[in-house]
Amino acid sequence: MAERSRTTETGSAIGSDDIIAGNVSKYIVLPAGYCGQPKKGHLIFDACFESGNLGRVDHVTEFEYDLFIRPDTCNPRFRVWFNFTVENVKESQRVIFNVVNFSKTKSLYRDGMAPMVKSTSRPKWQRIPSKNVYYYRCPDHRKNYVMSFAFCFDREDDTYQFAYCYPYTYTRLQHYLDNLQRRNMDYFCRELLGLSVQKRRLDLLTITSPANLLPEAEQKVVFITARVHPGETPSSFVCQGIIDFLVSHHPIAKVLRDHVVFKIAPMLNPDGVYLGNYRCSLMGFDLNRHWANPSPWAHPTLHGVKELIIDMYNNPKINLEFYIDIHAHSTMMNGFMYGNIFEDEERFQRQAIFPKLLCQNAEDFSYSSTSFNRDAVKAGTGRRFLGGLLNDTSSCYTLEVSFYSYILGGTASAVPYTEEAYMKLGRNVARTFLDYYRLNSLVEGPLAPTPKTWKDKVPHYKCPAQRGPGNSHAGGKPDKRSQAHLKEPSLPTR
Repeated sequence: MAERSRTTETGSAIGSDDIIAGNVSKYIVLPAGYCGQPKKGHLIFDACFESGNLGRVDHVTEFEYDLFIRPDTCNPRFRVWFNFTVENVKESQRVIFNVVNFSKTKSLYRDGMAPMVKSTSRPKWQRIPSKNVYYYRCPDHRKNYVMSFAFCFDREDDTYQFAYCYPYTYTRLQHYLDNLQRRNMDYFCRELLGLSVQKRRLDLLTITSPANLLPEAEQKVVFITARVHPGETPSSFVCQGIIDFLVSHHPIAKVLRDHVVFKIAPMLNPDGVYLGNYRCSLMGFDLNRHWANPSPWAHPTLHGVKELIIDMYNNPKINLEFYIDIHAHSTMMNGFMYGNIFEDEERFQRQAIFPKLLCQNAEDFSYSSTSFNRDAVKAGTGRRFLGGLLNDTSSCYTLEVSFYSYILGGTASAVPYTEEAYMKLGRNVARTFLDYYRLNSLVEGPLAPTPKTWKDKVPHYKCPAQRGPGNSHAGGKPDKRSQAHLKEPSLPTR
């Protein structure tokens, strides 16, 4: 990333924000005309760290600063995510920060959302009080929408960090997966499916009982992906909640592992995450519009996942029953889903079953916000592409969760999401698979008691260190095992 040099200039002479190409690096903001060494209260801004984003700072007055989001790399259209630090503050110093170049006009800032803040002595993220946050169209900035927030620095020795939402970095994911791997669980496998353009890992997790991976075993597969859009950090917390539950000793998790193979790619866009982009990869591509024809060199992570899914689809022993892509939404509350529309009425109605069951298990999930569509603009997404590719036993969804809050049923008050609340939604998603398979009569009884252990009956499954493109099976895809006819739910008229 390009650095801003230490200077006594305010930066106001810089022209449009279109020239922003890198993050500020220990950038000292001094008043116009000031000479000499910086003093306490001359703020130092920095975003040259993992997932950081702040492209420019303008000194407006002693108390006010205009902040410019750095656009996604190689794509100036997207300017939403920010993540930066401020140091060299004075105790009781009050400031107003104006984030002046958002690329979106609609925002949850209109509905009470507030930026996140933490400091070195208070390392837990918390939201700035919403009464101190304002979102408005500003004539001084080309009538762009501006988010202003007031803040008081209260500890001189602290470094303060501000972010659009709870950060979840590539390094955090790697530490989390390393810890899981060290537990040596025979039902958990981590593979290297491929590398990003900048050679970061594309991890693939397999969670299931070893018996399901024997050569002669038939597999029911649930495939889950997250963080194709790097700034949508809540999706990583939801995904971690799913993983935590599936590897736990909870009896429901044990039953699911005995009957289902879970494949999880927790970070589809590791370069974008590392760089602090909001929507795009290193090369400026919105990967969730390139499922139809991903390039092995421009979109290697997407290409690797698609090749694996097609390989599984062509395997007569594998039934790919679910694909769920996890995202975060910048204008809506709650968790909800997008599904596909089909001419086959039974298949169309079957799409409604899982979100209806999830709505019963998760207080923050809204079925009324869930919608089924075939919008042309979404044609290149994972949900749409795989919904058209896979056969009628498969269900493909986008799972969305709000960047801000959820509304409890029967109330009008918004409950802000926490990291734990996002992970709880993930755990509830995992639980819902048991309810779904009960309807399909795959799982019988309250918890479908299973044998004492698979370890005495099957060899320990050893996964390869790296996975390459699989071999297609001759003869194409045979007819899949038919699922039970499910008549209980009915869709609202659309």
